[in-house]
Amino acid sequence: MNLSLVDPFVLAQDCPEVIAGRLRSGHSTSIRFSHRGHLLASGRHDGIVVIFDIETNGVARKLRGHTRQVQSLSWSTNDRYLLSAGQDWKVVLWDLQDGSRVQTVRLQAAIFIAELHPKDHMVFVAALFEDQPVLVDMKDAKNHKPDIKQLPSAPRRSQMERENATEKQNAQDAKQTTTVTVFTPSGEHIIAGTNKGWLNIISTKKHEVLYSTRLTNNIIVFIRLTPSGRDAVINSSDRIVRTLHLPDLTNPKLDIDTLQLEVEHRFQDLVQKLSWNHVSFSSTGEYVTASTWMNHHIYVWERGQGSLVKILEGTKEELSAVEWHPFRPFIAAVGVDTGRIWLWSINQTQRWSALAPDFVEVEENHEYIEHEDEFDIQPLQEIHKRRLDQEDEEVDVLTIDPIKITTEFEAGDLGFRMPVLLDIEASDSEDEVVHIGAGQYRRKSPGTGREWMNDDEGGDAAGNGTTAVQNGTKRRRAG
Repeated sequence: MNLSLVDPFVLAQDCPEVIAGRLRSGHSTSIRFSHRGHLLASGRHDGIVVIFDIETNGVARKLRGHTRQVQSLSWSTNDRYLLSAGQDWKVVLWDLQDGSRVQTVRLQAAIFIAELHPKDHMVFVAALFEDQPVLVDMKDAKNHKPDIKQLPSAPRRSQMERENATEKQNAQDAKQTTTVTVFTPSGEHIIAGTNKGWLNIISTKKHEVLYSTRLTNNIIVFIRLTPSGRDAVINSSDRIVRTLHLPDLTNPKLDIDTLQLEVEHRFQDLVQKLSWNHVSFSSTGEYVTASTWMNHHIYVWERGQGSLVKILEGTKEELSAVEWHPFRPFIAAVGVDTGRIWLWSINQTQRWSALAPDFVEVEENHEYIEHEDEFDIQPLQEIHKRRLDQEDEEVDVLTIDPIKITTEFEAGDLGFRMPVLLDIEASDSEDEVVHIGAGQYRRKSPGTGREWMNDDEGGDAAGNGTTAVQNGTKRRRAG
């Protein structure tokens, strides 16, 4: 898109409006934008991780290391490394320089979510199913077992509360498990949510809970922080999305014992009583977006007044994971039934009058009256002189405009560019597959009425002894 052709008022918009396209390579279950926003990682139902190029909407790389569905994805600060966690109890660290597996760690339980340390890509924190969260150091995983430290889930209570605690309360604290974990931008603290509605702040070095507050009596499903780490959005199973303003936890003058966290806004649908699948912040943190359970809408609230500003529509399926681009008014969401990745953006209408001040845009055809000297032939000398003047203009093709960085990450850490691979296999585009059920696809036949030629699943579609022709070669089906 040529920026000179776009209305500047459209560029000033900070909230998407309409569906801008869709991506699909297999059945996607989780997505995550890179910190620079030029790549989108997609975890598939079959365990494959696909990297999309946002500018071209093409598949840039496919990573194979899981045997079951990918649950969560996490990028390193410089976008070179990607951490994927699957239902096969494995966590894989990928190096996108060559697509290799740096480390593979198998944990002792299924994984809810795994998040990379912002300053050390060899360290991650993970929330496990019906087990305590773990902090894993993978530096010596090749020669020895990875260093796995178990983190507490029980909330921190005062001395008086511990003295007056009943046996029932102690038993409930012992059974409490962590459902979601996320690092603060400094990496010194971990924000964790439990199945009893507690929000814990855990020290990364000491492995102990520094502060606890109870937000709800239900399960905390998801937590997402702004790039500055000063704001958090929390999704829980009580159908309420909450936003919190966090203090600077790295401030040495902060007294954690006197800290009081209060909910800034509570977003909910009082009419339809909708539940929320996934939540995310906008690029600036001014908006909160959430996908709905058993519904195909995406809700967008603004945090200034805490009001609903937009409901994004256009799909006919329920949406699970939803992510906001780190710099642009651009939202990606995953369809539950088809596994497509739906994209919303602003409607950028081109203004061709920007190229010529005397160009007039018209809504409909009208009769044009030619001026007397409008198409007169110009002298060749004047035309030649005009061309020579244009050749004297210097065109700068070497200077690269700096990337606008709105996060607190260092500019030098965002310099990695994933190499382009020219031997990527077919990306399973929408033109090549047919949706036949929830999460099930088959390849289209090469010709109309030639279903017998479709042998993607290796089944006998035309009976025994038939021959399938694909890519100019013949192959006899098994009888």
